[in-house]
Amino acid sequence: MLHAQPQVLEFLANRRSRPAKTLVEPAPDRAALAPILEMALRVPDHGKLEPWRLIILEGDAMGRLADLAAARAGALGFEPERVEKTAVMFRDAPMMVAVISAPVESEKVPVAEQVLSAGAVCLSLVNAALASGWGANWLTGPLAFDAIFTADGLELAASEQVAGFVVLGTETKAPPERPRPDVTAKVSWVTS
Repeated sequence: MLHAQPQVLEFLANRRSRPAKTLVEPAPDRAALAPILEMALRVPDHGKLEPWRLIILEGDAMGRLADLAAARAGALGFEPERVEKTAVMFRDAPMMVAVISAPVESEKVPVAEQVLSAGAVCLSLVNAALASGWGANWLTGPLAFDAIFTADGLELAASEQVAGFVVLGTETKAPPERPRPDVTAKVSWVTS
């Protein structure tokens, strides 16, 4: 028997990430963040490997990462505007949760599936924060995939990578609606 949950369906039908540049202090404190993190980790995880971890970034860490991002973006030859945009992503964020894909050795579960599980953590984190009344946005950016930045800034192992930087804070304005995918153009049915 179906057990519909209309409030959940309404939330999912209307969910909308908040642009990171519109999020300001305050961000959730530890008590407010704890249940959001618990909900975020309730994702598909074949083999119960928990192939991810979270790094909470706030306070002085944001300035340190902004400086490192600017230096690294400059070293990579980014245009000055892009260097600044890369640094601002960290400097202006009230709080960030770095979701780290940390694959586990497994004969049964391929690494690609484990990486997808980390991506599911990102979306669950955004949705749990939004449902809790916070603004949230999932970002990556070029330095999320830069081994030097992630090793120096986040102390990631060579086998780890950033699945997403989830910015959390207080929403300053509701985001405009955006065009949504045409379901009929994106869905096909196989019946035989």
